[in-house]
Amino acid sequence: MQAPAIGGVRVRKGGGETIRLRRGASLTDLAEKIGVDAASLVQVLFHLGEMVTATQSVSDETLEILGAELEYNIEVVSPEDEDRELLESFDVDFGEDLGDEDDLAARPPVVTVMGHVDHGKTKLLDAYRKSNVVSGEAGGITQKIGAYQVEANVDDQDRKITFIDTPGHEAFTAMRARGAKSTDIAVLVVAADDGVMPQTIEAMNHAIAAEVPVVVAVNKVDKPAADPTRVRGQLSEYGLVPEEYGGDTQFVDVSALTGQGLDELLEAIVLTADAALDLRANPDMPAQGVAIEAHLDKGRGAVATVLVHRGTLHIGDSIVAGSAHGRVRAMINDLGENITEAPPSMPVQVLGLTSVPGAGDNFLVVEDDRVARQIADKREARMRAAQQAKSSRRKTLDQLFEQLEKGETQELLLILKGDGAGSVEALEDALSKIEVSDEVSLRVIDRGVGAITETNVSLAAASKAVIIGFNVRPTPHAAQMADQENVDLRFYSVIYQAIDEIEAALKGMLKPIFKEVVRGQAEIRNIFRSSKIGNIAGCMVIDGTIKRNAKARLLRDGVVVTETSIASLRREKDDATEVREGFECGLTLHNYDDIRIGDIVEVFEMVEQERV
Repeated sequence: MQAPAIGGVRVRKGGGETIRLRRGASLTDLAEKIGVDAASLVQVLFHLGEMVTATQSVSDETLEILGAELEYNIEVVSPEDEDRELLESFDVDFGEDLGDEDDLAARPPVVTVMGHVDHGKTKLLDAYRKSNVVSGEAGGITQKIGAYQVEANVDDQDRKITFIDTPGHEAFTAMRARGAKSTDIAVLVVAADDGVMPQTIEAMNHAIAAEVPVVVAVNKVDKPAADPTRVRGQLSEYGLVPEEYGGDTQFVDVSALTGQGLDELLEAIVLTADAALDLRANPDMPAQGVAIEAHLDKGRGAVATVLVHRGTLHIGDSIVAGSAHGRVRAMINDLGENITEAPPSMPVQVLGLTSVPGAGDNFLVVEDDRVARQIADKREARMRAAQQAKSSRRKTLDQLFEQLEKGETQELLLILKGDGAGSVEALEDALSKIEVSDEVSLRVIDRGVGAITETNVSLAAASKAVIIGFNVRPTPHAAQMADQENVDLRFYSVIYQAIDEIEAALKGMLKPIFKEVVRGQAEIRNIFRSSKIGNIAGCMVIDGTIKRNAKARLLRDGVVVTETSIASLRREKDDATEVREGFECGLTLHNYDDIRIGDIVEVFEMVEQERV
């Protein structure tokens, strides 16, 4: 079936046929599926007002527009379906099949600690772990996820609980959401003296969206201004009604400083888990789970903190995590001890991966290194195509003509490097939300974990990008190269500073807005002829101040005769820099002699206005 020509291009129409495409597919991929020449699809899009090359990764929106035009139903495969299909092609199961009922064994609950910044989440965990995680955090703010396991004694039984500590600042929404998705129970920490704050509500919404039970820890009850009853009332308005008020949410008053209520909180977590959840897993199957955090260690290479969901992870297992793969060389628990196996719900640091996985990437054990490498390579290629499609700027013909008329918009290019995958992701997420003006934009062209390398510097030099280092520094060669190439390196340890400085940089890229301010007026009352200088205007300053070298215009009967500047200015026989209102002066205009008695010389200045 031949289509009517679109701008002179004939392309066979689909008649409603469904075409499945991966994220970031190119026009060449679509052309192969529908049996047409890719060049004709480029032409069709051009006539629809959009410029795309045949091999360029195309956004989902563009594919759908093209599909509608050609009468094809374009279905972009979701990341989850894409990954499931990939694993099925390698005969790897990553579903909910836990085996027979007899194979299942009880596992510890995984608890995410959430709440507003500085409400005492990490201090609460410190009290359990008898360690000092806070001292290692910049500004006392948790910059990445930590996972810890503690023991509780409930009804004379030792019960393990896995805690995931998540950052409380609003910039870490993505990390906190990921924490909620990996968890069984959420502990919402609220300071008794502060009450419910914006990130408290945000954290609560994440927990509700993840459909996990919530236990509320009302912290800092030892403070004089503490009011636990007010906290209960505030949270009741948002649907978290305490058991003592007839609701089903457990509230526990605690103090991380004095230790008050800590045992009661552990008991509340265990009781909630027993009452609301069936926490069992098969420990005898190949391990699967999620990478909570990952970073590059100078001596140990790629290190990933993983949480095992089902199965048991052993030393020597071939694993794939996102686009990273490798063999487990060593496992370290939260106490820093080397272990040989990790059962369900246990968080461990894994060594042996060839690269750093993304925070939140699923990991699984496969039969051998070859399969792991193939899965990782295919995932990486698909993720790269999807990222290119996401970050590519759609440019229509109308936009191109607009930019040609008013000049290209300013764009700040960034390369992000951080100590952990979660930190980089959270920083990129926070920076992408900065909005200054339509005149300037921000784009992250590369991101990674580990020290700033020569490759990063050479990319920054070629693209005129700024490199942001979050808790990392450049290698000696990279620092030297950055100095030679004049590449701007910025280092941060707290995310607030990075956001504030990048926002300031974007505002600095805006073209200044100038407003004209009249500084003074002088009336010409006499004209003196000079063979050397030309005509000299004898004036009376009638308003403001007249300054030498200032911009000026000559007004005659209210009409502007010329715009020039004050070439010379005299008060009596002496040169003057300025003459104020009510005084006489002599002046000459730069390159202009046609002056008359009664003309007004108006002095003005262009003043930069502050943007609102």
